[in-house]
Amino acid sequence: MDAEIFVPFTFFAFLAAVILVPVMVKERTKRSAHQLISQAIARGQELDPATIARMTDEMLDSYGGGRARRTFGNAVVLLALAGGFVGAGFVLSNLDHDGDVLYGMMVPAVIVGSVGAAFLLLSIVDFAAKKRTA
Repeated sequence: MDAEIFVPFTFFAFLAAVILVPVMVKERTKRSAHQLISQAIARGQELDPATIARMTDEMLDSYGGGRARRTFGNAVVLLALAGGFVGAGFVLSNLDHDGDVLYGMMVPAVIVGSVGAAFLLLSIVDFAAKKRTA
């Protein structure tokens, strides 16, 4: 396999592993906890109401309780990263006499910045919906 194919493949495989493995482990832990509780219910054991309340609260928090704050945090990080790409483009354009580095650094800045702006818009919508329901 050539280096032109192997290096990007390795990078994206690493990136996928860093993102997917923690998600898979968390889901496996949740699934095993729910399986254990369903086995206890099938055997006729009584469940502690505090355990059920804690699991319900964790489920609600993971699906929507802190979603607005998490979405806003993602927006801030992505917009800061886009600003970092723009800043790096300006710094590197002074070192490069062709001036093409700035345009090359604007591509990831625009992509990451637009995703960050979308997260910001979603967090504003989530905060507005949370205020109406509360």
